[in-house]
Formats: sequence, C-alpha cells, structure tokens
Amino acid sequence: MFMINRRQFIKTTSGALAFALPAMHFTRKRPVTYPAPGVQLFTFYNTLDGDVQGTLAKAAEAGVKNIESAFSKKGDYYGMPAKQFTQLLSNLGMQWRSHHVFGMPFKLPAGAKDASGKPMTIPPMKNLKENLQQILDDAQAGGLEYIVAAHLPISTSDEIKLSLNILNASAGPCKKAGIQLVYHNEPADFKVIDGKTPYETFLTQTDVSELKFELDIPWAIKAGQKPEDLFSRYPGRFPLWHLKDLSQDYSTVLPIGDGVLDFKKFFALAGQSGLKYYFIEHEAAQDPIASITKSIKTLQTITNN
Repeated sequence: MFMINRRQFIKTTSGALAFALPAMHFTRKRPVTYPAPGVQLFTFYNTLDGDVQGTLAKAAEAGVKNIESAFSKKGDYYGMPAKQFTQLLSNLGMQWRSHHVFGMPFKLPAGAKDASGKPMTIPPMKNLKENLQQILDDAQAGGLEYIVAAHLPISTSDEIKLSLNILNASAGPCKKAGIQLVYHNEPADFKVIDGKTPYETFLTQTDVSELKFELDIPWAIKAGQKPEDLFSRYPGRFPLWHLKDLSQDYSTVLPIGDGVLDFKKFFALAGQSGLKYYFIEHEAAQDPIASITKSIKTLQTITNN
C-alpha cells in the first residue's frame, strides 16, 4: 500500500495550492469596463454640415467621447482633411475611432432632389473598389482604428459575390496598414437569397483576423435575428456596435430608453462579442442632442452597474 508521511503531504499539497491559486484568482468574476459613449455622426445629418464645430461641441457637452463619421455634404470629413478633423475632435475632448465608406461607387437616383426641391448634387465619395489607398492614407492621417464598409450591393447572388470579393480584396491591405476593416449590416443583410443570407456569407467566407463586423443591433433584431446567437456563434468578431431604440412594432427609431429593446442583455455579452466601441445612431434625428443625451443617460445606468 502507498504511504505518505506528514512532511511529504505538506510539501505536495503546498505545491498544488501554489499552482491552483493563480488559476482560482483568474476565474474570479472581474468588473467589466465598458467603452465610453460614442455617436455615429449620421445622427446629425440634417444639421451637422451647417455648423460642424458648434454641433460637435454640443455632442461633447452631452457626454460623447468616441466619434464615428460618415458621408458629409461638404466633402472629405465635414469639409476638412482627415488630420484637421481629428485635431478638432481632440480639442473638444473626443476621439475619432471609425469612418463609414461605400464599398462601390455611389450614384444618386435619377431625379433626386434636396429639401428645397432643387436637383440634388453630392461631392465625390471615396469607395473601397476604386479608392482604397486614398481611404487608408486618410485613415492613417486621422489616427483611425476602423474603416467600416457599408451599403454594398446584396440583392442577388451575383451582387453578393461581387461585394464579398471587394471585402476580401480590401481587408488584407487594411490590416497591413494597421486599420481594421469592418462590415456594417442593414436589415436586408439577413434576407435569405439562394438558401443563405448575405451576412452569413460574409461571416463565413472571409478571414476572421482581417474582417470584423459592426453589428447594428436594432437592425438585426428588426430582421428577426438574435444578437446573442451571433455573438455565441462568432465570438470576438463584433468589436463595433450601433445602438438605437425601436418602437413596439420596430417601425420607428427612438432614443435609447424610449423603446422596447433590452440593452442590458447585450452589454452582458460585450466580452463574448469582442466589443471595443459602441456608437449611438438615431438616423437624421429631429433633435439629435436631446436624443443622444437621453440615450447616454440610459446606457450609463447599464454600464455603470
């Protein structure tokens, strides 16, 4: 029979405890640190270009710390080159984190008119297919971490294949430049085409280290998806979120806290998602400052707990 004396027992168990204690400490639940409030500037689409600095100053006063930019009617980055825009944000206590770009050239619909009824014109907009290097040069000049591909064609199998090729052709050069390429969804990304959704195609036929995703959580829910299922199936691929609230029938965008979505559930899964930044987006809101102020207050009750 195997025998062990007291001295051997103490020596053996002491060694085992020394090995186990760090592991026990590691598995203890630690407080989660959530990102500071961010906003997608399309929230201010109707007013931003008329007073860029004043609008951004109000956003900063409302508690916004992180900025995601989008199309500007003034061209470039709200009428400024990238380096100047990021300096303006820094002066206001905010950081430029990401920028939305088109995947392909964008053309206005025939006969498009502006709010006054005049024919609409837009400045040139860079896109991944034709202007990738210019986009990356701007991103590096502005200190951006993310470039977000949005509004790629996905109506047919051929369009999905074309968009997939653009994403795969752009993702490697972005990574090499130190910029993470991210894909943003609309509700249409979850429509089944030839047995599969465009979103599933992009998730499964791209390099997990080269292409990440900005999950517009409310749009995914409106399309019948469960974000928690996506986080579980594809952990770590969703560093960016878009957040807004929706009415009971999902037809109306509302400030966060005025609708029916359970944001506490999603923030509980932030680690699994790989969340780095979230951006409040109330598309072309009637009163953007009131909306983001209410939204930030609601989110703080979740993220401060």
